[in-house]
Amino acid sequence: MGEMYEYFQDFPEEDPANYVGDRFNPEGAKRLRAEKAKLEQEQAALDAEIRSIIEKARQSAKQNKREG
Repeated sequence: MGEMYEYFQDFPEEDPANYVGDRFNPEGAKRLRAEKAKLEQEQAALDAEIRSIIEKARQSAKQNKREG
């Protein structure tokens, strides 16, 4: 696997990860990957918040059921 890494270092235009659409644009591809990673982090945080809200609602419902 190291050979491919070295090859793409020497010939970045051969690396499909350096293309945006059909154009060779390593900086644009890097920026898109960073934006995607940021969105994934934000989505993970939102998902965790939703799970927390659901868990609190379940606990509240259980407590209300016991009291009711």
